Amino acid sequence: MSSSTAPRTLQTGHVGLNVTDLARSVDFYRAVFGLQVTTEGTDPERRFALLGRDGRLVVTLWQQSTGAFATANPGLHHLSFEVESLDEVRATERLLRGLGAEFAYDGVVPHSEGSASGGIFFTDPDGIRLEVYTRTGVDGTEAVAPASDAPTCGFF
Repeated sequence: MSSSTAPRTLQTGHVGLNVTDLARSVDFYRAVFGLQVTTEGTDPERRFALLGRDGRLVVTLWQQSTGAFATANPGLHHLSFEVESLDEVRATERLLRGLGAEFAYDGVVPHSEGSASGGIFFTDPDGIRLEVYTRTGVDGTEAVAPASDAPTCGFF
């Protein structure tokens, strides 16, 4: 594909996730990310919720799955959310710990050794891997990257 045919501007739009229990997932994404339900499908055969913030669609949830997130299958590796500060990352970590979320690493970790960026890595109620990170401020902490030869967000 020629670069002249590629879109001139590009941003990630919303992300659609399959979930097993729509109400549980809506509660989780509202509590953790401050998202509001903008539209909800209540037909028992087609349950979904569109969640947004500040007039922008962020995540769509589709109740059409069973089991748990399968890392062995092709598809989503993880979903990452950027915040402005290390304080916001830590506040999100505290909230998640209160909700009983499972973490891949203990506390805030840099993306790589000596990196100013980093965050927390955890799963939602269906085991979907999530990250909340900041671009700066992590290099001044005692946090250590969990692996020097792979990206922290690799969830290896």
